[in-house]
Amino acid sequence: MDTLFVSKRIFVDGELIEGGILVSDQGKITDILTRAGEVNSWIYQNGSGEIVDYGDLIIMPGLVDSHVHINDPGRSDWEGFATATKAAAAGGFTTIADMPLNSIPPTTTVENLRAKTSVAHGKVYVDVAFWGGLIPGNASDLLPLVQNGVIGFKCFLCPSGVPEFPHVNEDQVEEALKILEGTDSLLAFHAELECGSNGISIMEDNPKKYSTYLQSKPSIMEVKAIDIVTRLSAKYNVRTHIVHLSSADALPMIKEARANGARLTLETCHHYLTLSAEEVPDAHTEFKCSPPIRSAENRRKLWEALQTRDIDMVVSDHSPSTPGLKLLTYGKSRGDFMRAWGGISSVQFGLSLFWTHCQSQNLNLADLHRLLCQEPAKLLGIDGRKGRIAVGYDADFCVWDPDETFNITSDIIQFQNKANPYMGKLVRGKVHATILRGVTAFQDGEQFTNPMGKLILKKTIKRAVQFH
Repeated sequence: MDTLFVSKRIFVDGELIEGGILVSDQGKITDILTRAGEVNSWIYQNGSGEIVDYGDLIIMPGLVDSHVHINDPGRSDWEGFATATKAAAAGGFTTIADMPLNSIPPTTTVENLRAKTSVAHGKVYVDVAFWGGLIPGNASDLLPLVQNGVIGFKCFLCPSGVPEFPHVNEDQVEEALKILEGTDSLLAFHAELECGSNGISIMEDNPKKYSTYLQSKPSIMEVKAIDIVTRLSAKYNVRTHIVHLSSADALPMIKEARANGARLTLETCHHYLTLSAEEVPDAHTEFKCSPPIRSAENRRKLWEALQTRDIDMVVSDHSPSTPGLKLLTYGKSRGDFMRAWGGISSVQFGLSLFWTHCQSQNLNLADLHRLLCQEPAKLLGIDGRKGRIAVGYDADFCVWDPDETFNITSDIIQFQNKANPYMGKLVRGKVHATILRGVTAFQDGEQFTNPMGKLILKKTIKRAVQFH
């Protein structure tokens, strides 16, 4: 029998309505009731049916984060599937995509993909999709990985920080694009390119000062890498994507490439929109990420690009590690930005971090839905069943109060290593419940029940017919 979810504020096709959502036992939306008479009629006719009334809370589609590092197997002390997906559920996210590196083995072969999915099975509290990885020497693995369900591939144009995931050069990228052309897959880029001047003038600077680290990662590194991406995107009919854009200096060339027909999308991250270099304290390596957090003026330009739709989506790039690797523990190297692991954990707080600043940046609920839900779902190729409240879609909902504020404190954090740059921060927009295929995955103030998430493996490949 259907379950009826009721609220005075349901986000449907860009606007809030008062009504109800009917959900089948299979977790699909079967109808949307938009008038009080329809709701009352259903209740009268289905006295034994379950009714979940959320009052004034907003019911919107479950959020989608296309950029999460789970690190399991091999580095589960950094993050595991259970803790990462609990954190996602607590933040209103019903689907996340796991990046191919920082686990051992990385997701660069079908065998490695199976190792990862076997560890994830039965442990996920939300749905999880998987990125494959492009590294030197695995070109022959790309199509088999597509056929076995990865949603796309990620590569680095600079060293990744882990030896098992080396970076690729332009020739290797071009080889991959030739292989992927005609499929429905995509290639995503960590777009930084090491320049000859990097590090030369900073070797004697204080490594515990944030300015030293920022100087070692100038904007030109992103600009030069994105120049390669835009040139190759124009050359091949393959979806391409730039992950975690930090530097607004690269936006004009991206805009030009897209205007000329490149199938290129891009994301930025909550830390680039929330934080600025001017406010990063020295020796506080919980603020370190790569590319780095840049100036307040750069941040202003990123928000402006969201307003003009020149940036497609906002993601967490949830990239945890242990306190020891972040050099947060006591010792001579504590607070050394040049040696600490770069990565920020925030999958649980993306909605609240973003919504806190939306009003001042002239963005509304429809913009939030587009940037944190609709466009990431489209990137992952799941927008035909996730990302909307519509008949036939998965009944994945984020139930939240847009006006309620709370402080980010360690006792509410679900991800494994709790260090993050937002500790104590007051944010607006609190998630009260997360619904996955019609069943509660998270309820504020209650313990998690059994994991109900599924692994998303597309296992399809489309090739265009070519005539010779």
